[in-house]
Amino acid sequence: MRLITGTTRRSILTLLRLAGIILLVLGIIQPIRSQEKVTVQKVVIDAGHGGKDPGAIGKHAREKDIALDVALKLGDYIKQQFPDVQVIFTRKTDVFIELHRRAQIANEHKADLFISIHCNATKSATPRGSETYVMGLHRSQTNLEVAKKENASILYELDYATVYEGFNPNSDESYITFSLFQNAYLEQSLVFATVLQQEFRDYTGMIDRGVRQAGFLVLYRTTMPGVLVELGFLSHPEEEKYLASAEGQHKIARGLFRAFNQFKTGLEGSIAVVVEPDSSATDKPPDQAAQTTPQVVFKVQIGTAGKQLPKDAPAFNGLKNVGFYRHDGLIKYTIGNEKTFDDALPLLELAKQKGVKGPFIIAFINGERVTVEEAKAVLNR
Repeated sequence: MRLITGTTRRSILTLLRLAGIILLVLGIIQPIRSQEKVTVQKVVIDAGHGGKDPGAIGKHAREKDIALDVALKLGDYIKQQFPDVQVIFTRKTDVFIELHRRAQIANEHKADLFISIHCNATKSATPRGSETYVMGLHRSQTNLEVAKKENASILYELDYATVYEGFNPNSDESYITFSLFQNAYLEQSLVFATVLQQEFRDYTGMIDRGVRQAGFLVLYRTTMPGVLVELGFLSHPEEEKYLASAEGQHKIARGLFRAFNQFKTGLEGSIAVVVEPDSSATDKPPDQAAQTTPQVVFKVQIGTAGKQLPKDAPAFNGLKNVGFYRHDGLIKYTIGNEKTFDDALPLLELAKQKGVKGPFIIAFINGERVTVEEAKAVLNR
């Protein structure tokens, strides 16, 4: 009797796999565009939930509101630093957008990157921290529960059973098909997710819960690299307060931008925008020290251009670790990231030895360009 039961179970799983393959052959699962991409010129920012779908609910905040605020801030940062990048929002107001429509928006625009922004919650008030998901088969029950929570948004849609070919977000069996889905953009998605978690840990001070895989419908139907990021837990009282604060959202959005900056420039082989520490977000994550001091940085400016140059541009005379910042409508290139004026002097001499014409030392306080004298005065105080 046990043998019959085991055989039957294996037969069912085999049929499910065959059914998934048939779906792939028939084209019901959308075809994937080639992964051979060298630029990131279009990014879709997806604020999770919205309208009649509030998402996770804390004691004082709702997921849909926090996701939208952070999404809009992230979009503004990208537009300011990369004017050539087209930013597309799946929603810019508190409206309900179906999951399949969110993916459709990204596919219609032939986006190069998809970022879906969410907040987490559990029955326990203990879990905290950020985690980033890429499309794949869940490795644990915890990952599956997160996917179920986010996929449950389809229950707000009319005729969801037909639109999603009978997919039931609350059924474990419905997720078996995801194991058949080979994401052509998995490698790029994992790279972006890893950089994103690093920035959350190192820049925002959020607890790093890692990069994970699970079956999210919104990622399942997109045809480009994409991630779903859970910013933090609304079920954790202190983290909810941080996520709901303007300062916390500002810091998180900057962390997201820093990851986008690294991903885009790394993929293209271009130079990353210089993103200095920022003091306008005074609110810190619950686990981070409250002490805030002015952050002074000295750099050597080596040139100015009207457009972004590749890392190996002849104008850099073979100098390494070149960065840039935007100032007075121009792109200004620098080397170094030094704590004192004296520490920047050797780099100034190096630039001269390399044949750079007219290099000079510049200074920043909390990311804002200031005179060298102002920066020295702050250090002296």
